[in-house]
Amino acid sequence: MIEIENARYKISDYMTFFIPNLVIKKGESFAFVGNNGSGKSTLAKSLANEQQLLSGDACNQFSRVAHISFELLQKLVDDEWKKNNTDLLSEDEDDTGLTTAQVIQENISNDDLCKKLANQFGIEHLLNRRFKYLSTGETRKTLLCRVLMSKPELLILDEPFDGLDTKSRHQLTLLLADLSQQGLTLVLVLNRFNDIPEFVQFIGVIAECQLIKVGNQSAILQDEVIKAFANIETLNSIHLPGPDELPIQLTDELPRVILNHGYVQYNETPVLSDLNWRVNAQENWQIVGPNGAGKSTLLSLITGDHPQGYSNDLTLFGRKRGSGETIWDIKKHIGYVSSSLHLDYRVSISVKNVLLSGYFDSIGIYCATSDRQSKLADEWLALLNLSHKANQPFQSLSWGQQRLVLITRALVKHPTLLILDEPLQGLDQLNRELVKRWIDLLIENGYSQLLFVSHHVEDAPSCITHRLTFVRSPDNSYKYDFEKLSVTS
Repeated sequence: MIEIENARYKISDYMTFFIPNLVIKKGESFAFVGNNGSGKSTLAKSLANEQQLLSGDACNQFSRVAHISFELLQKLVDDEWKKNNTDLLSEDEDDTGLTTAQVIQENISNDDLCKKLANQFGIEHLLNRRFKYLSTGETRKTLLCRVLMSKPELLILDEPFDGLDTKSRHQLTLLLADLSQQGLTLVLVLNRFNDIPEFVQFIGVIAECQLIKVGNQSAILQDEVIKAFANIETLNSIHLPGPDELPIQLTDELPRVILNHGYVQYNETPVLSDLNWRVNAQENWQIVGPNGAGKSTLLSLITGDHPQGYSNDLTLFGRKRGSGETIWDIKKHIGYVSSSLHLDYRVSISVKNVLLSGYFDSIGIYCATSDRQSKLADEWLALLNLSHKANQPFQSLSWGQQRLVLITRALVKHPTLLILDEPLQGLDQLNRELVKRWIDLLIENGYSQLLFVSHHVEDAPSCITHRLTFVRSPDNSYKYDFEKLSVTS
């Protein structure tokens, strides 16, 4: 159904992607794996007939092709907020925006199929909720349901498992295995070798904008995984650039965060309910729970970005929220990265200026930077192996490279509190280990403490000392478990 030979596709005016030979037959399943910036998304677009062919031969006989990517998800959410901005509503005006069911059926209307797919993904209870209020994982499940409504012949999924909790990843794997067994041709584009489902027949390896190897799963895994893990050993010699100025020094007796009876609701539906939580000095917390449990909402209370933050009894660094501090007083002690920040970072500035904006907690640069800040940014770019792209537009980077830069932006000032909400989404195995090593080194310096959200247990850095778990009750509300971890956890 797809036959490509000596094909070169356009990435930009200066870059191309090369496929020497690739044949995909009806009903086969492929997983293509590569590092950030290697050209994975270009390959996905090429197979979906969305990329310009410069030379060579490419034949695609699939009539119904569906392609899901991070960029598509970002555009859907962004468009929905632009069309239905609640800041523009009058006091007595109802909230607007598409429901989850409407997003799923926007192109194809079929209530029965919509409910069936939503039930398979565990989001049936969200069908009447506004799409823009869903969590990252919930929006990803919604997008998958939306695409499957068209019953495609070829389904191309770019990082389908990122943003999903353990249960949802398992559900998705079973669904994809069932679709494959029914004869659907599947292409998965992944950063992790560990994310390759067992049912996948063939694996392609991508490096430096070229498909370098294709073979059956067992043969490829025996070869490439060993190399990937061997490269991780080089991370032990890494040293981080220092801070621009010494971070604030707090006494060990002063709790960093105190939240009493935390409560947040959307449209009269509680998201957080009676959460009592204290983060003491020297504590580094991992926050876990299903999609939609309220993990990101909790973090946004702390960062000052949530409008209901000032109606909660919250004390940060010994100062009670609402006691006269500005949003900048809060942010100057915090380093932060999340999927929503990635979504918001749409300004047209260079890669280096994105890093420098971390010193000012702004999206973009609006004041002069010092020579030392510029020098430190150069050192971070060298660690990222992106020195050659320092002056290029941030949006010209691959999705994974953008995420690496935004993580680095959160680290540059060695913040008192480092808040990372699913930071490793979109990163390949080597870069995941790289970021975890950076986090551990930052904590070892003694200036910073960590709040870390991730669905992957193995993604937690070794510095984690405590865990807050959101546990779903039968009535779909949540209880909270607190756990102190042993040193070896």
